[in-house]
Amino acid sequence: MSKYLRDKELIDSKAKVFKALSHPSRLFMVEELSKGEKCVCEFVDEIKADFSTISKHLSILKEAGIIKSEKRGKWVYYHLSLTCVTGFVVCLGESLIENVEMKAELFNKN
Repeated sequence: MSKYLRDKELIDSKAKVFKALSHPSRLFMVEELSKGEKCVCEFVDEIKADFSTISKHLSILKEAGIIKSEKRGKWVYYHLSLTCVTGFVVCLGESLIENVEMKAELFNKN
């Protein structure tokens, strides 16, 4: 396999992770899972969506390799498997807050 094809496969896999994170509900789920495992039912209550919608979001995150699941009785519990995503999400949040604060500071000077 050529270097280009290997690199393309890796880039495609990275893009799949970013695509999975691109929905607000899924990003919220990842942030919540960074605090510890959760049951589907907890996301239903927090996001105010039905089980079907939550399950679809979790399937996308699982397919991208971001989370893993474990069935216990009638419930499925999820946890982060791609833990490095937490650092990225925290860094992103801090940068966005800093940007907003800088813009507000500049606006107030004028």
